[in-house]
Amino acid sequence: MTHASQSISPLRQRMIDDMRMRKFAPKTQAGYVRVVRQFTAFLGRAPDTATIEDLRRYQLHLVGHGFSPTSLNAAIAGLKFFFGITLERPELMARMQPVRVPRRLPVVLSPEEVARLIAAAGNLKHQTALSVAYGAGLRVSEGVALKVSDIDSQRMTLRIEQGKGRRDRYAMLSPVLLERLRIWWRVAHSQGRMLEGGWLFPGLDPILSTRQLTRAIHAAAEAANIDKRVSMHTLRHSFATHLLEQKEDIRVIQVLLGHRQLETTTLYTQVATDLLRKVISPLDRLPAG
Repeated sequence: MTHASQSISPLRQRMIDDMRMRKFAPKTQAGYVRVVRQFTAFLGRAPDTATIEDLRRYQLHLVGHGFSPTSLNAAIAGLKFFFGITLERPELMARMQPVRVPRRLPVVLSPEEVARLIAAAGNLKHQTALSVAYGAGLRVSEGVALKVSDIDSQRMTLRIEQGKGRRDRYAMLSPVLLERLRIWWRVAHSQGRMLEGGWLFPGLDPILSTRQLTRAIHAAAEAANIDKRVSMHTLRHSFATHLLEQKEDIRVIQVLLGHRQLETTTLYTQVATDLLRKVISPLDRLPAG
């Protein structure tokens, strides 16, 4: 993260240094700095002069302006770091309380809808990127960050470097996905776009951005006449749900998704409709009246 040195106060620089010491991701650092800047604007004076009551008023302010539970908790996390670590005054956060985030069931596509969606993508690069997201259950950030060298056709795996939580893992590589990747590599290589050991999905920045891929999947969903709320993460949800419907062990699915806790993976049992349809209702077993 870069800032013009003349615009950074000593207090902000100390906070940035505290985050760099802990090797926070650049996105997290930018988010925390933004949170403190917004709180300072609300306060109207230096943030290190805030009181417990000021922070309580700020949370009420955020609630009153319709901030979602996720946004509220992000603000609280940034302020907690600033007051607890940078200022060494954690007691100021006593009246700011995280809020419970409602747990919603994910949107899941049927296998037929997934096939239509991928086919409707605007070009071969986007079709292949969507195939990777669904075929290996990857997050969008993991998919665009793949390199050619991450493909292991001998072990039939994809190496995911520094996924969520800064953890490496291996994802599955199916024969169909491998063939699609080979077709994409041959086409891109013939066009001079694929560098040896370089990015699997090269772009201008220098890779295909998550924003570009998000726009591409929205366009594909519209072209495929899919009226569900579709995002790149929908393909990951669909991957997990379809594996569960194929009776794959949920602990194996947990590993493939890179989930820390099994509880996160068990959410898909609530959307695996093939499993629900196979359950016999006790109503159907009642004796005929």
